[in-house]
Amino acid sequence: MPHAVSMPATGLQALILCGPGSSFPTFTSNPDENPKALLPIANRPMVWYPIDFCYRTGITKITLICPPSAAGAITTALNTNPFLTGLPHPRPDLVAPQDLDLNTGTAEILRLPEIRELVTSDFVVLPCDLVCELGGDKLLQSWMVKAVSLPDLLGDGEPPYCNGGLGVWYETKTATPIKGEETDFIITAPMPTPTLPMSKDSLLPHLSYLTYSMPKDSLNDLIDEKKSFPIRHGLLRSHPKLKMLTTHRDAHIYILPKWILDFIQENERLETIGEDVIGWWAKANWETGLSAKLGLKRVIEGRRETSEADKSAHGGVGRTDSSPPNSPFVTQEHYETSPPAGFHKRQNDGLLSKPTESTTPPILAYIHPNREDAPLLRRVDTAQLLLAISLQLAKLPSVEEAGLDNASPFAHAKKVAYPEGVKPRTTITRQDSLIADNVMVEEKTSIKESVIGANCQIKEGAKLFQCLLMDGVVVGKGCKLTRCILGKRSEVGEGSTLTDCEVQENLLVEPRTEDKDSKLMSSSGLEASEQEMQEALDDIEEGDGDAAMLG
Repeated sequence: MPHAVSMPATGLQALILCGPGSSFPTFTSNPDENPKALLPIANRPMVWYPIDFCYRTGITKITLICPPSAAGAITTALNTNPFLTGLPHPRPDLVAPQDLDLNTGTAEILRLPEIRELVTSDFVVLPCDLVCELGGDKLLQSWMVKAVSLPDLLGDGEPPYCNGGLGVWYETKTATPIKGEETDFIITAPMPTPTLPMSKDSLLPHLSYLTYSMPKDSLNDLIDEKKSFPIRHGLLRSHPKLKMLTTHRDAHIYILPKWILDFIQENERLETIGEDVIGWWAKANWETGLSAKLGLKRVIEGRRETSEADKSAHGGVGRTDSSPPNSPFVTQEHYETSPPAGFHKRQNDGLLSKPTESTTPPILAYIHPNREDAPLLRRVDTAQLLLAISLQLAKLPSVEEAGLDNASPFAHAKKVAYPEGVKPRTTITRQDSLIADNVMVEEKTSIKESVIGANCQIKEGAKLFQCLLMDGVVVGKGCKLTRCILGKRSEVGEGSTLTDCEVQENLLVEPRTEDKDSKLMSSSGLEASEQEMQEALDDIEEGDGDAAMLG
């Protein structure tokens, strides 16, 4: 039964961005019917994980944002999928802005009128592919302690605005790294050491000031262009002690103040939240004049009016040939310090008094520790990650084994949901496998380190190792599957041997197929039309005629 959320409300709202899933070509070839947000991770729809993160954080005002073309499939899933219908009340809302398409940037989404209208407070932005075991309430506590102004928290929402933001990054070079996983380049500066003792589970020791952020690919392009990576003098003057991280990844968890919407509106050239909004905001804390050039100072002071001369001079995000975008290259200007000099001082001033002069609020970075006992935190945006994280979650003890109080928030009730469907003389390693409802497993089968979706059929003598099967898959008699991902309602013919393969939904793999490192997809829709074939023949004939004339 759905139940009410027991955690106190935070006053924040959450936006979950449900993108097209271009990184899953095998399984989202038709993103309208099979959007990325509904791909299963350990037998739960992908979007269930960020929704669950919100509820565990105490955020109940949750909005899913998707293109209009995908709204039908996601709405159906919200009303029929047992994991989504079992969510607590109040249920998430779904918004599909008319101008949102598969190529709209994340910052551009926040510029859409429908989104600006629904955001009424400070808010959290999450991707639909986030799997985060870490308690979001601890992130919010850290943000409130280090980046929130008491006048903004308890006041009437009048400028100047003082609340800062927070982003999350995690290490990709873990004990089981995923080949080709995206990484980001960030530069952080340490925060003052707390004078009071902290609890062992506090996240404050892992917080720092974010001073620079960009994707690793952009960094490589920049270094190739400039043949070096000099650092701006102003950054070093503001922060003599810096830490550069190149193997971490942006989790796309952002706690943002409401005023950031006006900042994005002021700068039409901001396309993404991570690279553009967060990157420029971080630089504005230490680069002299950048805050005013970006219109950030004007937004913080509550002045939205911009003259045509300013628009012409600044063009949103100012970019010049001598200082390319996202570049910390040396200049001889004088720079302000970051964080804002009066930020902590004004937090300790009288109750609701605001500063007489506006300063750029800080953007903080939470760097997730890379320990074996650290809570799971990953984005799942490639097929390799989909398989790896599903298999990792399959190893969690079930609620039946660990007990309700000690189980992970991602634990399933049972490892084998429908034991009646498993025939005798089968081998299933329950400690590292998950078998969903209504799965039929015939005799002499072997299932090791695998996740089997609902309504699957595993025929006699089949052997599965480190595989992920989505709902309704049929594995034929005597098949041998190793590290494979099988899409919904696909079927593998008997006697087939597949290794490191992806099988598209609804695809029939012919019996006795042997394949390795392949994406098995239907050619439907790829055939040339009669008109295209005729045009090709005409081109060939013209080419032959030209050759004869030249001869």
